[in-house]
Amino acid sequence: MISVVIPTSAGAKRLIPTLASLVPGAAAGLVREVLLVDSAMSGDVAEIADAAGCEYLAGPADHGARLRQGAAAARASWLLFLEPTGLLQEGWAREVRNFTDQVERTGTNERRAATFRLALDGFGVSPRVKEAAAMMRHAITGRPRPEQGLLLHRRLYEALGGHTPGPNANRRLLARVGRKRLVLLRSQILLPEEG
Repeated sequence: MISVVIPTSAGAKRLIPTLASLVPGAAAGLVREVLLVDSAMSGDVAEIADAAGCEYLAGPADHGARLRQGAAAARASWLLFLEPTGLLQEGWAREVRNFTDQVERTGTNERRAATFRLALDGFGVSPRVKEAAAMMRHAITGRPRPEQGLLLHRRLYEALGGHTPGPNANRRLLARVGRKRLVLLRSQILLPEEG
């Protein structure tokens, strides 16, 4: 089972579809809990957490500290860090279960992490070109965009020192995971296209 940690700050509008994309994982018994760590102390986020059955945590303004707080409060041995705008696409729960089962079966909990393939929301050529550029960057550097999510066992998270304070906490953690430990899953995460 996994604990999903989502740091929130302002505006809950895009959070609802993200939570809806987690429903297949909850229905399959894969998602144990969803923790919303909110720095804005927004009534909207607290209401959404209550309505969706998520745990609401008031957190600091620092992004890395919020992620660390969510990981500390999580009860499952697997942690999935998502941004509030990421929509997991069809089939993600089955693939995550296959990944975690295989890693546990082979005893590589401290040597494997996973991220999702990037898909950008939008029509036309521009989002497809940006997706191709992101795939090429990942192939060359071994690093996905931090918004693509990160799934790892708690033991690996702790061995890496977890999230550090600061705005680029996800990027720094991915760098410490390294390309040899990071698996790019076939399932996608849909993100808003950036301008």
